[in-house]
Amino acid sequence: MFVRTLLAMSLSCIFAGTAFAASTAEQPLNLTKITDTAVQDPIDPLATEAASSAKTTGESQITQQEQQDLNKASKTLQDLENAEHNSAAIGTASTSATPTTTAVKSTNTGAAKAAWTLDGINNAEWYEDIGKGQFPAYARAHVMLNNAHASPGAIDGSSGKNTLKAIASFQQMNGLKPTGTLTQETWDALLAKQGSKPAFVEYTITEADLKGPYAASIPHDYALQAKMKGLYYTRVTEMLSEKFHMDEDFLKKLNPKATFKKAGEKLVVANIRNEVPEDIHLIVAHKGAKQLYLFNSRNQMIGSFPATIGSSDTPSPTGTYKVTGVAPNPWYSYSPSNFVQGKNTKPLSLPPGPNGPVGNIWIGLSKKSFGIHGTPNPSAISKTASHGCIRLTNWDANDLGKKVKSGVTVKFLE
Repeated sequence: MFVRTLLAMSLSCIFAGTAFAASTAEQPLNLTKITDTAVQDPIDPLATEAASSAKTTGESQITQQEQQDLNKASKTLQDLENAEHNSAAIGTASTSATPTTTAVKSTNTGAAKAAWTLDGINNAEWYEDIGKGQFPAYARAHVMLNNAHASPGAIDGSSGKNTLKAIASFQQMNGLKPTGTLTQETWDALLAKQGSKPAFVEYTITEADLKGPYAASIPHDYALQAKMKGLYYTRVTEMLSEKFHMDEDFLKKLNPKATFKKAGEKLVVANIRNEVPEDIHLIVAHKGAKQLYLFNSRNQMIGSFPATIGSSDTPSPTGTYKVTGVAPNPWYSYSPSNFVQGKNTKPLSLPPGPNGPVGNIWIGLSKKSFGIHGTPNPSAISKTASHGCIRLTNWDANDLGKKVKSGVTVKFLE
């Protein structure tokens, strides 16, 4: 991949990018029946497994119309790649800036105008040459992109590849030239979509937030995980950051005086949406872009998520498949016949929870043991590798799982 200034980076270079080495890798999943009465699934997870067992090697059969729709969607993504603005110049800014309760120090006067306060972020404005770094304008843009269904992943107020891809997707979905650059035109379009809704709001910690349940820690060894009641969050900040689609460190930096241990304590958090558009007709998993794209029945792109999709050692499938079902809070069935984790040579059943190997949701595909799912490490999405499945942040996977229906076509593109 060519190396360029981050926000001036060629979109096609990202689409042709290689996978990074995995720090935490997802594993193939075999869904088992959930016996914990506290977990209520809308479908029988065994039905998902049975459906995916029907086709273990071949691609799903699709109709001629579905193939035409797929061809049009593929052309849209090719146009998105080809329409990049190679001469986009962003300028320079501090790359070490971090949130404080006062303005970020920077040689860029635009960055110095906005403070890391509730009003400061909500009133942050676009300016020329924002540059690379962590600024209130990016924080506000992240929330607006999230709410416009162009997910930037974990909201952290920073420039980066996920920011660039979210901007390009938003531009494509809203009839703008997809450059990945945060232009004045793009900013104005984001403001129009957001309306009067503030990007950040004040949130009060509740007794329920503190109660959990929480786990003291999550051991690496699957044998130890299998003995746990649930693979819960381990701390309040982890739970709240996922609740508000935020990077955990960013949540803490925005609230430097918070203890996160007292009911009634007030926090600054992202004001995010928790749904995706209706009429999901086609899902395209673009391996090079490390991105998941949603299309409706009119071949319009209606959503995008940063994604981790396989690796060079354990590539994801090629071809076309179908969604077979959705299982929230699934038990994870470890089998050493698929891979060996540590010294575990016997099958294990790991309990549900957001810190499970597949997060807290599984969207099964018509290729056995492959699916779309969450992750215990949302800030690493599209920055690491996987064992072949499509890994999203827990919140993006859950939002998708609420709307996607069995039979929806899923296409893997290189």
